[in-house]
Amino acid sequence: MVFREPRVVMGVDLNFNNITYTIIDLNSELVSIGVIPFRGLSRALHLRKLAEDLQRKHPRNWRFLKWARRTRARWLSKARNILVDSAHRVSKKLVEVAREYNAIIVFEDLEKIKENNSSGRKLSWMKPLWCYRRIQEYAEYKALIEGIKTVYVNPAKTSRRTPNDKKIKFINYRFIQLGEVVTTRDVVASWNLALKGLKRMKGSRVKWSPNSPRNEAVKTRAKRGNPEAKKILKITTAIHK
Repeated sequence: MVFREPRVVMGVDLNFNNITYTIIDLNSELVSIGVIPFRGLSRALHLRKLAEDLQRKHPRNWRFLKWARRTRARWLSKARNILVDSAHRVSKKLVEVAREYNAIIVFEDLEKIKENNSSGRKLSWMKPLWCYRRIQEYAEYKALIEGIKTVYVNPAKTSRRTPNDKKIKFINYRFIQLGEVVTTRDVVASWNLALKGLKRMKGSRVKWSPNSPRNEAVKTRAKRGNPEAKKILKITTAIHK
């Protein structure tokens, strides 16, 4: 396999409801920022809740009711299919963007995220269906077909460090003021991931494929609505449908 020589670096931050990417050139200058919606998780969680409600409604005998077993199995199977289809769609879009810019893709190495048990009850309930590893694997093999490199870096503190040496101020858990611009922590995280990937390219060892489990991991999802919304200056340049 002959890989393309990358012209830019694309950092990818995986979230509950979107995939945020930031592209920088080999001189660390910002090129583009984009968001790819990921709606599969919310739909899969709805089906899982229906299955759990069915079990609670018939706690003692649902296993012995043929219609209940079939209904539960149908909902869970549909949830899995939704996650697989959504992972294929967003990974395809990621590789298309990387091919357009001739970029190397930088992912978070999340192999230890399952060891973190400090998340709340709701977050723990959502974790099993968050298919971060599936998205990474699908993007990795699609990128391989196109001759695009994918690398993995440590995501520690990527959403809390300034990527451009400007003063950083945290408005809330979701939004950050970066110099005179207000943006999201997802953008800052993907920007820092791209910078880490660029640094690895210039001399340090690159981890090409993490030995992480194929199942799930998670990042906190933003709450709906935002009291600071009128003050937000969006710097996202591409929002994919």
